[in-house]
Amino acid sequence: MVRGFFNTIYLSLICLALSVVIGLVGAWLQGSPLKWTRRIVQGYIQLFRNTPPLVQMYFFFFALGSLMPRMENEYGIMEPVLSNWHWAIISLSFFAGAFNVEIFRSGIEAVPRSTVEAAESLGYTRLKTYIYVVLPLAFRVCLPALNNNLVNLVKTTTLAYAIAVPEMLYVANQIWSDSVNVPEMMTFLLLAYVVLVGLLVHVMNRWERAMRLPGYGV
Repeated sequence: MVRGFFNTIYLSLICLALSVVIGLVGAWLQGSPLKWTRRIVQGYIQLFRNTPPLVQMYFFFFALGSLMPRMENEYGIMEPVLSNWHWAIISLSFFAGAFNVEIFRSGIEAVPRSTVEAAESLGYTRLKTYIYVVLPLAFRVCLPALNNNLVNLVKTTTLAYAIAVPEMLYVANQIWSDSVNVPEMMTFLLLAYVVLVGLLVHVMNRWERAMRLPGYGV
């Protein structure tokens, strides 16, 4: 059970980091002068926001996974290049990343146009304006919404159970199948997620207060 607890933390941290990166890149691409780039990003957002995350995980693991090449492991057994761990990380990161794109976009749109024009007048390129001027201000605006989405992502990691990733729910199921101690396992699961999510909320709230600027966010 302890191993499952740390597996959940490991899965959550990787997905949190990747989903934020996807959100940042996607929000920047949404402002691209290329029409097809904006359409591709919008299509990605609509696809992952409007379909259930469990269906997405099954699609990645069973549909795309069956098309991946296989390689021989140290025991001479042919296995897929990407494991169930990889597909869980990819699926959950893309799912949360789609929401993060819209969250960062809303923060970017809250930055005054005059601020962007001032950066451009100083010779900043579009990318440098985004990184050094727009993003630091937008981040302060969208932190509350980002906090909610990241908390939801940590809770959504339980779906990795469906493709046999040994996170807490999967391990708990294995234990109560052998020991018939369902109440104890479910109580531990509930308390463990209260601690994990509570810690994340505490960190995000402290980060939000530390980055607060007058006129940007609350």
